[in-house]
Amino acid sequence: MPLAAPVTSAAFPSRGSPLGLATAATLPVVPHEVTAFAPGRVNLIGEHTDYNAGLALPFAIRQGVTVRALALPERRIEAWARDRDSRDGFGLDHVRRARGWRAFVRGAVAELQQAGIPVSGARLEISGTVPSGAGLSSSAALEVALTTALVALSGGSELDRTELARLCSRIENQWVGTQSGLLDQLASLYGQADHALRIDFRSLEIEPIGLQLGEHRLVTLDSGERHANVASGYNRRRAECAEAGRLLGVSALRDVPLTRVAELPAPLDRRARHVLTSNARVDAAVAALQGRDLVELGRLLDAEHASLRDDYEVSTPAVEAAVGRLKRAGVLGARIIGGGFGGHVLGLLPPGARAPEGAVEVEPSDGAQVVHTA
Repeated sequence: MPLAAPVTSAAFPSRGSPLGLATAATLPVVPHEVTAFAPGRVNLIGEHTDYNAGLALPFAIRQGVTVRALALPERRIEAWARDRDSRDGFGLDHVRRARGWRAFVRGAVAELQQAGIPVSGARLEISGTVPSGAGLSSSAALEVALTTALVALSGGSELDRTELARLCSRIENQWVGTQSGLLDQLASLYGQADHALRIDFRSLEIEPIGLQLGEHRLVTLDSGERHANVASGYNRRRAECAEAGRLLGVSALRDVPLTRVAELPAPLDRRARHVLTSNARVDAAVAALQGRDLVELGRLLDAEHASLRDDYEVSTPAVEAAVGRLKRAGVLGARIIGGGFGGHVLGLLPPGARAPEGAVEVEPSDGAQVVHTA
């Protein structure tokens, strides 16, 4: 199967309207109720490469976050995190910082307003099927669902999906405190059923890559250890990559030949080696999918995990135990997914293999969209 030509956001078909957003051009009146859904994601290969201008191969999943927004006459946001039974409220003209899930809501409102996008008063009901801290990108799903619902409810102007990804990244960086890249947001926004996405984080070109596995299955297994990117070493790893680039005289580690890694002191040499070899594994995985070589794809999953464990040092004993459970079940390959320091692991099961108890099958799904307006 030939690869699709590289595309940008303009080449992706809209879902009713660009981004699936309800806008003044597509609705006769501003809606009084909107429901938006944004999926989480699984990343096949290419972890911690996005903030190094590298490559990754994620796909959106069916599990995600739903935000139901009801218009309020007041310039006020009232939010209810249904799964936590926790509430927040604030005025649109005085958005102050907060912690936890509230930081996402307040950041979404503030960043939309900062970008010149109108936000009207709303009562928000937030619910989700993607577990928090699992490495399945619940944070990005929340950001994307919130902003999609708020723009649609306000009848705002169209917003390019890549620009929305950048805005959601600012929520994560400036309001939540995690210095993440764009991988999670782009995967949630651009997801396509039956496809992974080869993302080049320098050009932001996105290639849909067919993910036809036949009777093979991709499953995730919870390590039982929740991670928190801010509290974990995520930001430290990003700082280490920046320092490695500075010492080598490049703006991004992607530009470094693998032979120059030995010039770096420990542990920066290991961090750089992971980034460079992970980029190479992305294109090797694309070739494996193109050639329907799932044994090779499994080998690449194992190699990615070994690199994340040994060079990037983001695994934990609980994660290794989960990988071991998948290995004993007969997977072709398994690895930690997400930022690391806990969360879920991913495994590729061959036909006839029985998944361990608690494993959940994941399949590529469509990206964020408005699912209801009234």
